[in-house]
Amino acid sequence: MAAANPMLEPRLVKVVVNIGVGEAGDKLIKAEKVMEMVTGAKPARTISRTTNRDWNLREGMPIGVRVTLRGESAEAFLKKAFYVRNGQIPDYSFDDAGNLNFGIADYTEFEGQRYDPEIGIFGMNVSVVLERAGSRVKARRIQPRRIPAHHRVTPQEAISYMKSKFGIEVI
Repeated sequence: MAAANPMLEPRLVKVVVNIGVGEAGDKLIKAEKVMEMVTGAKPARTISRTTNRDWNLREGMPIGVRVTLRGESAEAFLKKAFYVRNGQIPDYSFDDAGNLNFGIADYTEFEGQRYDPEIGIFGMNVSVVLERAGSRVKARRIQPRRIPAHHRVTPQEAISYMKSKFGIEVI
């Protein structure tokens, strides 16, 4: 049915890559360097929203870095990330909205990356957002509306989209 109506086909909206450091300083700068090497884009810092004295965390303090990729750069990065994961993603990585989240333990697993003792080891979280055409209705400025349940991407549709587009195996 999805092939008959192009409005029902899922599409890749964005890929968000995140490295959480938990503190500002030298470690955050190293994480920024890793993120730029892996994604090829300039990272933005994530800021703490709360204060937690046990973790030496203050509100407004930078605690991580993230990069949002869209379009061809998002697809290219996903192909590299799936290669690192050997083309296998567990089925519990897909949420009820059809989005996909998985982790990569070490940036040196990416092709062409080498271990640098000055940087150390950093893992990252990769979040993939899928939606159908017409989903702009929820984000528009004038008369935003809820997306009905029948127009949202289901986990099964997301799995079949990822299998056909990127050739991954869902285990």
